[in-house]
Amino acid sequence: MGLNRLRRLFEPAIRRGMHFYWRFSRAATLGVRAMLIDGTGRIFLVKHSYVDGWHLPGGGVETGETLLEALTRELAEEGNIRLGAVPQLYGVYFNKRASRRDHVALFIVRDFRQDGNPKPNYEIIAHGFFPNDALPEDATRATRARVAEVFGGAAVSELW
Repeated sequence: MGLNRLRRLFEPAIRRGMHFYWRFSRAATLGVRAMLIDGTGRIFLVKHSYVDGWHLPGGGVETGETLLEALTRELAEEGNIRLGAVPQLYGVYFNKRASRRDHVALFIVRDFRQDGNPKPNYEIIAHGFFPNDALPEDATRATRARVAEVFGGAAVSELW
């Protein structure tokens, strides 16, 4: 069996293990997510290789990074997306489902460009723009809650 085939075989398990380690090994964690809204009101969602469902794009803020730097990096990595203007910070949420010390900052992004489809990688297995009133069936609970807050007038929760 070739090295590349072994890597493809074990990559998802390694990513899940690293995600588990990252989640529980830090004193406190901070993440960023973006609700990218295109000119027709559709939002951009991604599917990861290591968790179920469709999610708003984003990820962890690394040591030495600002929220905006982390958001810029994650959007480029997950969606081949470049910010056109500084996005609006919508809210900061406590993500107790991830851990007792995890928080997520959500940004609303309306000014962006996507220079072609995202490049395939081991983290993102699917992506797309969806009407805010017709999300994929397996969009996550948190994704649906954020869409309801932004588009449906639902009360903004403190919980992710």
